[in-house]
Amino acid sequence: MKILVTFCRIFVAALFLFSGFIKLNDPLGFSYKLQEYFGEGVLNLEFLIPYALLIAVFLVIFEIILGITLILGYLPKFTVWSLLLMIVFFTFLTFYSAYFNKVTDCGCFGDALPLTPWESFTKDLILLALILVLFFGRKFITPVHPIAVHKWVVFVSFTLCLGFAYYVLMYLPVFDFRAYKEGIDMLKGMEVPEGAPKAEFAYHWKFDINGEEKIITTSGDYPKVEGEFINVETEELKEGYEPAIHDFAIEKDGNDYTVELLKKEKLLMIVAYNLSKSEDEGFTAIKEVTDKAKSQGFTVIGLTASGSKDISDVRAKYDLDFYFFSTDETALKTVIRSNPGILKLKYGVIQQKLHWNDADKLSF
Repeated sequence: MKILVTFCRIFVAALFLFSGFIKLNDPLGFSYKLQEYFGEGVLNLEFLIPYALLIAVFLVIFEIILGITLILGYLPKFTVWSLLLMIVFFTFLTFYSAYFNKVTDCGCFGDALPLTPWESFTKDLILLALILVLFFGRKFITPVHPIAVHKWVVFVSFTLCLGFAYYVLMYLPVFDFRAYKEGIDMLKGMEVPEGAPKAEFAYHWKFDINGEEKIITTSGDYPKVEGEFINVETEELKEGYEPAIHDFAIEKDGNDYTVELLKKEKLLMIVAYNLSKSEDEGFTAIKEVTDKAKSQGFTVIGLTASGSKDISDVRAKYDLDFYFFSTDETALKTVIRSNPGILKLKYGVIQQKLHWNDADKLSF
């Protein structure tokens, strides 16, 4: 039993440390995932959405601290109880998400290791089994010597975690696992290879035929039946090829300018997924850097999901000398963890990616 507990102790601690650090590297991204869980149709806890970032930072630091206390054998009763309660909650959450297809990626390992809902649930089931071994065998969790330094190790670890979280929030994640990191060719990232498998769907059409509901399934065509149409449900039968960048588009007045703009030799993109939530100091810095970029021959554009009124207000307030295009909000949140943020591109390749706090580091 002692050997089994030791194995579980090391494995669970390593997994919690890895998972916690990956999310601590990008707490803003984890907060977006929590907002999905808190939203209507999932947990219906919308009152928690404004506190998602605070909860995200607390959870990931707590996850790391639990990994450290488990390795040290510090406060074993508190540690195993905390681990058990956390894994029971997240096992329920991932099952609910997978069964009802609510959230497509749990965010357990951030963007470093995306998991499908059922993969997330399976992972949590395995963790639950391992943590139950620790719970019932906690008398075998012996502390690592010297015991006197345990509280200082925990205190220093907590302080370092807070400092790291502050740094990545004020600038950008240290490690970028997304499809928009520096050096990526966005045009190539959107390409679909010739002969790539295509997705296959089944469409389940529901009709009221003579007072009786009937479902007719087709591969896409509207069925030729006499009856009153009720609704249609789409089922994916086979996944098709999905390029790394599949939800990014630069649009204005119903026209798509994505390829045209990405082919520019000198392009500066100012990304602000929601202008009403953008930071005032950010656009003060953006004004200075975009004026300089235009004088250096750059094409400067803004990307946002906000409406025309918000765009007009921000342009007037900060005297911005560039126009905004429309892009999906989720895509913009993925592009850069800054609102506003800066991307410098050359023929579609991302040369620099900066938080507005680093606007003065933009090279021309």
